[in-house]
Amino acid sequence: MARKTKSDGRTAAPRRRHWLRALIAVAVCGTVAGGLVGYRALSGEATARPVTMDEASQLALSRLNLYQASPVAVTLTADEGGTVVVRVSGVVDYRSHRAAGSYETTGTGAASAAGAGALDHGLIVWDDDGLGLAPVPPGDPGPPWQQAEHIPRSGWSPRPYTADPLDAGLQLLMGLGADRPDNPLLLAQSGARWLGRDRIDGRSYDRFAGPRAQGSTPGTGSDGGRSPLTYWVDANGGLGRVTMRMPGLGTPTTVEFAGHDAGAKLPEAPWDTD
Repeated sequence: MARKTKSDGRTAAPRRRHWLRALIAVAVCGTVAGGLVGYRALSGEATARPVTMDEASQLALSRLNLYQASPVAVTLTADEGGTVVVRVSGVVDYRSHRAAGSYETTGTGAASAAGAGALDHGLIVWDDDGLGLAPVPPGDPGPPWQQAEHIPRSGWSPRPYTADPLDAGLQLLMGLGADRPDNPLLLAQSGARWLGRDRIDGRSYDRFAGPRAQGSTPGTGSDGGRSPLTYWVDANGGLGRVTMRMPGLGTPTTVEFAGHDAGAKLPEAPWDTD
């Protein structure tokens, strides 16, 4: 959000911040720099193999398809450690690089999962630079993006991103759409792998590991040189799900895509500088 004036006071260790910057750099399919942790194939070593050129082309279309489908309905689930889970449901507009939705925390310590002093549920807006939180307006039954329009800019509590799983997931989400496809040859040469095939809500998806970390050698290191990101992509290049494994957490951050939301309109108030 532009012109942030508040922060929740949380800081991340320099090493963890460095890891987060590297991971976000490698998050999008066509970018092959950074990344310190790896994805462990759900279907086992025997199934994983390098992508074919047809599969690389399928994966390369996923970012453009998201951009063209904007605004896109999304659900993000992040394990904040211990028993705390944060769930965000909203819409992302990859043309304006803005997003709005609602969040809810569950588990012990839920009141602090989305930021110091935050409620255990509320509204959330985010962009490339950070996020903002606000309480749900009383008596407003509309969708979150519509509720957010009714809150003045002064009613939001903005802050920059931290290295926490929720923030890393929101940053990742903002980078997944692009106005052009990725380079399939680069994806294939950089270690993208086909892991298997799954059905999600009755639809068939190929499961891919993204490009491996820069400078890594396949099969070496504790992560086997794999990407921390996994993509579920249908035959037309439609992205259904992305997971991101973070260090020290057994449950990856998950993003689910539900396609174009024809009725959604991103609010202006949180970004209004007048």
